[in-house]
Amino acid sequence: MKQRMLSLVLLLALLLIGCGLPEENPAPSTYPIAGGDTLTVHFIDVGQADCALLECGGEYMLIDGGNVDDGQLVVSYLEQQGVERLESVVCTHAHEDHVGGLPAVLAVYETGSVYAPTTTYASRCFDDFLYYTDQQGLTVTIPSPGDTFPLGDGNRGASVTVLGPVKSYPDTNNTSIVLMVQFGDTRFLFTGDMETEAETDMLDHWEGRMDWNVDVLKVGHHGSSTSTSYRFLYETDPEYAVISCGKGNSYGHPHKEVVSRLKDAGVPMLRTDELGTIVAVSDGREISVTWANQAMQPADVEPGEEVTYIGNKNSRKFHLSTCSNLPKEENQVIFDSYADAVAAGYTPCGSCLG
Repeated sequence: MKQRMLSLVLLLALLLIGCGLPEENPAPSTYPIAGGDTLTVHFIDVGQADCALLECGGEYMLIDGGNVDDGQLVVSYLEQQGVERLESVVCTHAHEDHVGGLPAVLAVYETGSVYAPTTTYASRCFDDFLYYTDQQGLTVTIPSPGDTFPLGDGNRGASVTVLGPVKSYPDTNNTSIVLMVQFGDTRFLFTGDMETEAETDMLDHWEGRMDWNVDVLKVGHHGSSTSTSYRFLYETDPEYAVISCGKGNSYGHPHKEVVSRLKDAGVPMLRTDELGTIVAVSDGREISVTWANQAMQPADVEPGEEVTYIGNKNSRKFHLSTCSNLPKEENQVIFDSYADAVAAGYTPCGSCLG
């Protein structure tokens, strides 16, 4: 893991209003910032859904909007933050738990640009998203990998880069727009619900042209085992992982496989089902984090289940010990970590390691 540490600051609880959210706690004071300019990322607790508000230099961007029933909660949260205009609204993909609350936002807030991976999807909430975009005299932009746009004031602001999807997919989750947000030396990666197939295609597409290391990873698909593969986690090497999911959700998110992978990599997890809304502030060098539910703290980083990686001397691939494609014992070489196997020139098995 990178040497730079992110500061976790236990401060006063974040003032929130809305369904089931505490109303009496004052907003937290913030980590002292040198230079005046900051990037603030609000991972808004919308239960089993996704929503993030970004602010830099007085400009705001919204990534996803939760479910339909979360629309008023999101609008109320934006009002609390003093939002008057959104420079951009991004619908990572067309599922309700990402697009559902955006019509309510677009009905209230003037918006500069609206992004989505498609302009056609058979659902009422997506039709409403298109309707309120049109009401503002805007059209939905389908971005391409490599597209960039600023958030904030010129060179002092943040840079947003579209990294995926790099192909067309029948699975809506895999169509998720992936965004890298860089501010100074710090990076946030937003992955929507992208799953392993599209993650791998994206890594291959940018191989040799992209430094994937990030400070904060918004974990894909609410912590589903179908996302955040071993390779993707190794390439992104996050300092912290944010998982947006609902308490006691029927999907069992985050799945134990993803929790184990994150623990194995030594990555602390910040979960909205436990911490409520999570706010990360970057000064371009360091990131401080606060959260709403001060009765909870992120779990200590404890080792996950011991993982052994088994290399094949002939194919120069390495596998999990549970893989069905393990080589014969005389052709095996044992590695203590994923990084050790890669450093030795071995490549991960596509079946068990994505």
